[in-house]
Amino acid sequence: MIHGFDLSSPLVCEGIVGDGCGGGRIFYVQDEKLQTFDPVTKKSMILLENVKNAQKISKSACIITIECSDQIIKFDLSLL
Repeated sequence: MIHGFDLSSPLVCEGIVGDGCGGGRIFYVQDEKLQTFDPVTKKSMILLENVKNAQKISKSACIITIECSDQIIKFDLSLL
């Protein structure tokens, strides 16, 4: 558990420092929203809404992949 987030949950992942975008932040899906938490500022931000039936989230470089029951969503952090 880091900053109240269970990193073993399939709907939570951590950005690795130096991997491209969002290093050190925690990304998670809650209440049908992709959100991020910055442990330095202690602030959360909604990145994407209407994420329905999410089953798993992962991050590679600047791309967050959300596997839902009926689709796969790829969210590019570099476009923010």
